[in-house]
Amino acid sequence: MDADCTLVCCEEEREDDKAAIVQFSNGILRNTQQLDFSFYKNVDETNPRKKNRRMLVAESDRLSYVGDNFGKGSLKCNNLCKYYVGVLNKETMRMEVHNAQLFNMQPVIPGEASTENDASQNTDLTYREKVDSLIEAFGTNKQKRALTSRRLNQVGSETLQSAVAKAAHTIIDQKGLEVLQQEVVQTESQSEVSHYLPPCYPDADTPQHVYLFDDILSPVEYDVLDAAGSKMAALTPEELQNLTDEGCQSVVSQLESLPREGVARERHARCAFYLLLLLKLARQKNMTRKFGQEEGCPRIIHIKLKRTFTVETFNHGRVQNVVSTSMRVKVAAYCLALLLHMGDMTADLTLLHRDLGVTEKRMVEVAKSMGLTLSRHGCVTGDDGGPAAENRLASLRLPLVKYQTFTEIRKRKKMH
Repeated sequence: MDADCTLVCCEEEREDDKAAIVQFSNGILRNTQQLDFSFYKNVDETNPRKKNRRMLVAESDRLSYVGDNFGKGSLKCNNLCKYYVGVLNKETMRMEVHNAQLFNMQPVIPGEASTENDASQNTDLTYREKVDSLIEAFGTNKQKRALTSRRLNQVGSETLQSAVAKAAHTIIDQKGLEVLQQEVVQTESQSEVSHYLPPCYPDADTPQHVYLFDDILSPVEYDVLDAAGSKMAALTPEELQNLTDEGCQSVVSQLESLPREGVARERHARCAFYLLLLLKLARQKNMTRKFGQEEGCPRIIHIKLKRTFTVETFNHGRVQNVVSTSMRVKVAAYCLALLLHMGDMTADLTLLHRDLGVTEKRMVEVAKSMGLTLSRHGCVTGDDGGPAAENRLASLRLPLVKYQTFTEIRKRKKMH
């Protein structure tokens, strides 16, 4: 019969005095004499998170084992439970109880541990890369599909920058830096207006084919203006005066010079009606469904005006067709092209900018962007019979005029 033994609690122990209890993840160790154990602790004693970190290493001739109380391989129960181990003294038959900590010993395969350590020590990841890694691990199927799609569509920034730099150097070598700077200045000055001009064919044989009439009014749109053109041709002097009061002097001047009869009269009247709609549209903030109903605007023309000269915006849940500032410039360009066809390739810019409600400077910019020739013509005579006012005219002549852009450099005032 075994002899009786007594339990004796040891004195208060420090953290370093804890006994180490190991278990091997790949089985039971038969011969413990073939292993050399080494115990390591973290040298940072001031950091409360690192000062209690311990690592136990068991080395043999064939394989090495590592166990620690932190990281992925550690036992989570170490932080939740407190363990004790009893050591029996066979001579005195007294068992001393000591604090203990468990270590899960895992075999270390050369090549794999270094990869895991490098991945754990990689702290140079950006916020976007960290979020992507979380999506890969815990994201939903929808988030993973979006991540895959974004990575497929992503272009390497270094490759793109090198390609752009190579293309820039090639262009600079071919044209020269000074020529490129002049082209940039000219493009910036004309880019605000050039996007809203009608299609231009500068290599045309005749002035009539530079800005085609079909690009302003297609044959189908021209045919539906038959009734409206007949109505415009039959306006009385009182009705013409009302148009003048409404600010449509350009339309009135064209109606006063209508051809007597024939196809030319019909064409002129239809163009005058379309010009009237453009002038009224330029003074609107929003284009409503009722726009042009009083004038008898056909539905095809209404749809063309809405799609060509308005911008769709959302306001209080409704779609509105807004006539923005850029769209007013576009209306001015198309009005000018239409007046050129109506007036034998000559148009009155002064009357047009007054009817549109834009400044004369902006109207001149549009005419210059279209390559027109500018001139002045006396239209009002004073008491002495001389010209008291002059209207600015724009004419289309081949070849088109290329205006030089003037860039004014203002000097800064010195502070005294």
